[in-house]
Amino acid sequence: MIDLQRDGDVFVLRYDSGENRFHPDFLTAVHKVLDEVAATEGPRALVTVGTGKFYSNGLDLEWLGENRDRFEQYLKDVNALYARLLELPLPTVAAVNGHAFAGGAMLTLAHDVAVMRTDRGFFCLPEVDLGMSFTPGMSALIQSRLTPAVAHEAMVTGRRYTAEQAQAAGIVRLTAAEADVLPTAVRTAAELAPKDGKVVGKIRSDMYRATIEALRGPVF
Repeated sequence: MIDLQRDGDVFVLRYDSGENRFHPDFLTAVHKVLDEVAATEGPRALVTVGTGKFYSNGLDLEWLGENRDRFEQYLKDVNALYARLLELPLPTVAAVNGHAFAGGAMLTLAHDVAVMRTDRGFFCLPEVDLGMSFTPGMSALIQSRLTPAVAHEAMVTGRRYTAEQAQAAGIVRLTAAEADVLPTAVRTAAELAPKDGKVVGKIRSDMYRATIEALRGPVF
């Protein structure tokens, strides 16, 4: 489900669970890896990447359908992952190897930098087409990372952005062909790794204080 490797100063966290939806076990496994990375001394940075044609398709709707009584806590757990990444004391880069939909798209926004594959995959917030709204924390995350016009379009219309369109909109910083997505992300992370992680975490936590508070607050 989760694999962690190290390439010099860069930790590479690979999601390897099909569509990489946020099953509770998936969330627990990611937090465990983040604990390990955060506890490491010296220069370090984190890259996250999916497998195949998926980075992540977000909420595990099948699990939710079978566990409706746990819906509120589940949303809190998802929001907690976004907050954790915003507070993480080291630079982070998302290597968006394929589709990043809904919660998976928001996951990319919780990173410092995103590199998106050019030949396949979309960034999309399809909640409007699924008859779903966003938690206050999710709304805060999206609006804190995107311009008002782009956040409005992405959230209200459910537009699917190709890599080139996402870069033009400021959703991702870099694009690359499939074979180059991960190497580009690792290279970018390696350039950021020498920065003091505690300072990076403090600056980011201060920048997104209101967003983090919303992510750790009520989901309804």
